[in-house]
Amino acid sequence: MFNKFRSYFRRAKADYVHDFFSPDRRTTLTIQIKNGNFLYSVHKDEKVVVRPSRLGMLLRGQPAIFSHLTLVRTQEKRFDETWEAPWGEQHYIRNNYHEAAFYLSEATGLERLFTVRFRIFNEGIAFRYEIPPQPKFQRATISSEMTEFNVNRNAYAWNIPAYQPDRYEYNYRKTPVYELKNSVHTPLTIEDEASGKFLSIHEAALYDYGEMTLRLSQSGTLLSDITPLSDGTKAHVSLPFSTPWRVVMIADAAIDLITNRMIYNLNDPPKQDFSWVKTLKFMGIWWAMFVGEWTWAPGDRHGATTEHAKAYIDACKRLGIPGLLIEGWNNGWEGDWLQNGDKTDFITPMDDFNLTKVAEYARENKIKLIGHHETVGYVDNYERQIDKAYKNYVKNGIFYVKPGYAGTMMTINGRKEYHHSQAGVNHYQKSLELAAKYHICLDVHEPIKGTGIERTWPNLLTREGARGQEYEGGALSPSHTTILPFTRLLAGGMDYTSGILDVTNNTKHIATTIVRQLAYYIIIYSGMQMAADRPEFYEIKFPDLYKFIRAVPDSWEKTVPLMGEIGSYYVVARQQRGSKNWFLAGITNEKPRRLQIPLDFLEDSDYEMEIYRDTDISDYRTRQLDYKIESRRVTPNEIFDVYLAPGGGFAVHLRYR
Repeated sequence: MFNKFRSYFRRAKADYVHDFFSPDRRTTLTIQIKNGNFLYSVHKDEKVVVRPSRLGMLLRGQPAIFSHLTLVRTQEKRFDETWEAPWGEQHYIRNNYHEAAFYLSEATGLERLFTVRFRIFNEGIAFRYEIPPQPKFQRATISSEMTEFNVNRNAYAWNIPAYQPDRYEYNYRKTPVYELKNSVHTPLTIEDEASGKFLSIHEAALYDYGEMTLRLSQSGTLLSDITPLSDGTKAHVSLPFSTPWRVVMIADAAIDLITNRMIYNLNDPPKQDFSWVKTLKFMGIWWAMFVGEWTWAPGDRHGATTEHAKAYIDACKRLGIPGLLIEGWNNGWEGDWLQNGDKTDFITPMDDFNLTKVAEYARENKIKLIGHHETVGYVDNYERQIDKAYKNYVKNGIFYVKPGYAGTMMTINGRKEYHHSQAGVNHYQKSLELAAKYHICLDVHEPIKGTGIERTWPNLLTREGARGQEYEGGALSPSHTTILPFTRLLAGGMDYTSGILDVTNNTKHIATTIVRQLAYYIIIYSGMQMAADRPEFYEIKFPDLYKFIRAVPDSWEKTVPLMGEIGSYYVVARQQRGSKNWFLAGITNEKPRRLQIPLDFLEDSDYEMEIYRDTDISDYRTRQLDYKIESRRVTPNEIFDVYLAPGGGFAVHLRYR
């Protein structure tokens, strides 16, 4: 391979400029080699989206691969397919792009080789670095990735900080790009008034590498900042090696970002049979602990007892909920469990919990149990037990697991590592692949962010990765979930733990109207969707609202975002997979609003519309329990007029007649 590249050197190009176009020719990628520097820029509709930005890498013990570059050759191809997603927000996804690969060499010094491969979609651009094996090195230690995104620094970005103790679990801020002096996580969504476009910078296919965060460089461009290992380097890799794809989603309006499927299209199809993967709706011995009725720790108020588990299984059967999560069943929750993760036992139950009997009772009642592994980030302890722990679950007929990593850092090979470092990424992947071996599906909390690997590994049904409802009780505002669809949810589904109807609880006072909790099932997609409250709130107190929760499916045929503004409101319609039925929902921030929503997304003429809405006096602060349920027939030609109270929303079930 190396000699083949050498044969091109005599005609290698020192200076070069060329335009490449998306399939619809609205997006232009310009590649330039000037004075030995490799630069890219992006226009859409002839408006500047990304100004000339340099690319390069720095390897430990070597000069940066950043300058003195020559173009050896280019290679182009066009690709267009439609693939079937086994579950998710869209049944069929089109993957259509123009690819341009640039094979580069250094003109001086070590004369190292590498490739930058671009894909230009109608919805944005993506690129990655590829390093082939070379006579002078077969392995590489990456010290820095000098990837620039030279966007308008006066544009506004919705961001959360990186390298913080609570990982991704922070409230979003809206700030000018020029204020991003400290690293922030992706997806980083940007409103650029100069071009009239919305961007979201992210990455896809994150394997064996630290995640990319972004910070402002001294020259004022956004610069990739790869999460470091404890030794200060970014990654140790064997060649050949490809970095994750760096992604720039581009949209005319914020609402158009919602259906951008680039991160999935940049991942490979599955390489094994995943026909056993099934989405799941579930309840949990969980929220009762958050409101103080029960505890994770053993004692008089221990939640995960055999008795409580059987009672919840009975409730799941009565309510038609097919799954049950049981947290706090194993040894390790005694005392300050956040400090005892190195001693947690993932196999041995507490004395008041009989895993075998509970599993048998669940099977008799056709309820699927979800196991729980809270590692607190002590990966060394977890990896010593994980294979045996998975086998123990499988022996008991448990094929869904919720692993958690609540620590501020991970302990891996005796060293403290960021969750999002190469070491952390590799652990998450190892546990996912081992789960696939045992036909186990995962709902990962305190995860690595979504980068579309669910396409390759569909047993990763959902993850957390943002502030969810456990932060209710003062740390969430109604605007939070009007930001998530345009930011965090661009990275995939989220277990937000929806459906809490005890919104006026004194311990965990919820900052929503009660109807908004129904809307979350449509607004926030998850392949494992939780009915998070206690059974009595579904069976006894609000059975009329639970009717909607029971009807909501776990997978969709298509998703149609209808209207919204980041941080203000959001409305989306979704069609039930394999059905003509639709669901429609909307939420607002702290401000009330009235919306007129066209129903022209409906494909047939006659529907029964079941409406769950706020009343004129509903309010997330004072009148949370006021709601109204209505029903009427509608056609696609009608406009749905609906009022959303402060902190409120609406949910609609449209049944085809």
